[in-house]
Amino acid sequence: MGKVEDPQDARVRQWAPVAQAVALLLGPYAEVVLHDPDTDRVLGIWNPMTSRGVGDPSLLGELDDLEPSAQDVFGPYEKLLVDGRRLTSVSAVLRDPQDRPSAVLCINLDRTPLEQAAAVLSAFGAPTVQRPEPLFEQDWSERIQHIIGSYVRETGRPVERMTRQDRLAVLGRLEEARVFAVRRAAPVVAGALRVSRSTVYGLLAELRSPNAKDRP
Repeated sequence: MGKVEDPQDARVRQWAPVAQAVALLLGPYAEVVLHDPDTDRVLGIWNPMTSRGVGDPSLLGELDDLEPSAQDVFGPYEKLLVDGRRLTSVSAVLRDPQDRPSAVLCINLDRTPLEQAAAVLSAFGAPTVQRPEPLFEQDWSERIQHIIGSYVRETGRPVERMTRQDRLAVLGRLEEARVFAVRRAAPVVAGALRVSRSTVYGLLAELRSPNAKDRP
């Protein structure tokens, strides 16, 4: 998976296991490169994404101006390959005991699979047209699911955490939709709300009482 210029180089011996571990973890989508800041050459490369190889120019630029207390981790920043792939990159300056730049470790992550996955998820999450109500007008069980599910999404409270007022509000919506005109609807509503039938009947009686509108 990786190639190194000089396996006996102390920097290679020290950092090659780290570079290889990162390359193995991120599979074929990450290129890991160890640079020599003194010669501006590639010391080692794991999972190369281009024709660049060991011993090639690193083109890092001058590191002499870096102060011992300066920031040593740079990124994430974006890079672009000639084939159009976008990379997210991080570079770390590795210092010796005298705080001098000893090597530079760069990790380049190919964003292509992430962008493809995001595109697929965006397509699934695209806005939908309003459902054709005439198709569901007679499907009272579907209407129950739709009304309860809409309330859960609006409030962010699942049915297990609904308060008495929540259940009254849901039953009010079901009542407006004439769900309870169907003889077998109450047991289905009770099952969807995970309460007993007697609870549903009691809340319905309270909802239908003459002074129900006067209560907060």
